[in-house]
Amino acid sequence: MEVLGFVLAALVGVSLGLIGSGGSILTVPILVYVLGVNPVLATAYSLFIVGSTALVGGIQSALQKKVDFKTVLIFGIPSIAAVYATRLWLVPLIPPTLFTIGALVVTKAIALMLLFALVMILASVSMIKSGKQKETVDDNAPMQYNYPMILLEGAVVGLLTGLVGAGGGFLIIPALVLLARMPMKLAVGTSLFIIAAKSLIGFIGDLQGHQVIDWRLLASFTAFAVVGIFIGIWLSKKIPGDKLKKAFGWFVLVMGIYIIIKEIFFPTGGGH
Repeated sequence: MEVLGFVLAALVGVSLGLIGSGGSILTVPILVYVLGVNPVLATAYSLFIVGSTALVGGIQSALQKKVDFKTVLIFGIPSIAAVYATRLWLVPLIPPTLFTIGALVVTKAIALMLLFALVMILASVSMIKSGKQKETVDDNAPMQYNYPMILLEGAVVGLLTGLVGAGGGFLIIPALVLLARMPMKLAVGTSLFIIAAKSLIGFIGDLQGHQVIDWRLLASFTAFAVVGIFIGIWLSKKIPGDKLKKAFGWFVLVMGIYIIIKEIFFPTGGGH
């Protein structure tokens, strides 16, 4: 199972390299269902894995001049503050058992996986829709910054990242294209830097808690994901992005529905 987990880890990187998002959407289910990690701990691991992988991809994009650092700051500051606060204070406050519905006991782990599945379904709809749309932003058009909306979106994405360990590329990229009128390729590179900064700082919030981190598992998974991102960046030059994003969207939708069914009828155990 560990070998399968690491092969799938490479797919996390391929996804980030190809479409600039989807890394965490794959990471948490792989950690929970394939490698047996506790769901609450899996969201912490996901922050480190996706953050490290996105940082490598972001540096690659920066070298190709596909990162807008002004936007990284405007979007990143509220996002980083929100994710750090969520991991340090909000997640530890969630009680181990939330409520019961008949025979179903909704624990913290189940609630986080259900919230994650909902995020996956919303992300999949956005990917399937964006796959149908043609690129509308002119690469040479001047950038227009809607500062209040970018700041608000940054804070919301940070909160979500903190709760479910999702990097939020599927939220960041549409926001940058719509709110800053940013060309798609520039939005992907910029998104990778934002994901890296807020995910890694969010993980630091976890380190200040009482989590026991399996560094061997974490380092191995991250190494495979980093290899994957180089494959993804190479493939992105060969495959049309819109077709790929739509296909990935359908895959994520099926995964989201699977997690909801599994958590309601066959709840996740403690894991390790």
